[in-house]
Parts: sequence; structure tokens; C-alpha cells
Amino acid sequence: MKYVGLIYQGSTPLPGSPEWEAMPAEEQQRVYAEYGELNQTPGMTPGLPLGLPEDATTVRVADGRPLVTDGPFVSTKEAIGGWFVVEADDLDAAIAVAAKVPAARLGGAIEIRPVQTYW
Repeated sequence: MKYVGLIYQGSTPLPGSPEWEAMPAEEQQRVYAEYGELNQTPGMTPGLPLGLPEDATTVRVADGRPLVTDGPFVSTKEAIGGWFVVEADDLDAAIAVAAKVPAARLGGAIEIRPVQTYW
């Protein structure tokens, strides 16, 4: 079964941020290495990293017209920073992969959802 993992950044330091720069170089390299290992996991399809929440644009439609607002609809701590798709035998196997995402141990969280076919 396929699962989508949504990576919520939470307080996870992002490369280029002051928090990231304050991390020891060894920890920065560990994070890069862990993401690299995840991308090599059988059944893993990594998604592209997302830009910062403050650079987001939210679109809704009312009365047939787009309503556009700056930023995400959620608070920054709830913002999705990335995603991936993993082919796993079951939810437990998908959870085991999600538990390896560095953001999960650095202040964020990973939401796992089974992929559904609606059409």
C-alpha cells in the first residue's frame, strides 16, 4: 500500500536559519545523511522540499472567483515543510519509515496517510 508522509517542520531548524547555523556541523551533516538514507529506502519516492510558509499563497474560490491571500492558512508551527510517498506492507512499516525522518526528532512531526483512489 502507498502512504503519503507529510512533514510538519514544527521547531525543526531549517538550513540557512539562525537555529540551523547554531547546530554543530556534525549534526547538520547527520541530518543531510539521514535524509539521503531515507531517499534510498526501497519503495520511497521523495517529494520536493517546500518553500517557507511566509512565501506561501493560499487560494480559495467564492462565487466563482479566486480569493488569494498571502501565507499559509495554518500557523507556522503547523506548516508542512515537505512530503514523501512510501510503498509499505502496512501502516506499521510506514510508521517505521516516518520515524527515521530527522524532522520527527528535531521538533516536528510526520503525518502518515494512506493513498486513496477516488476516480
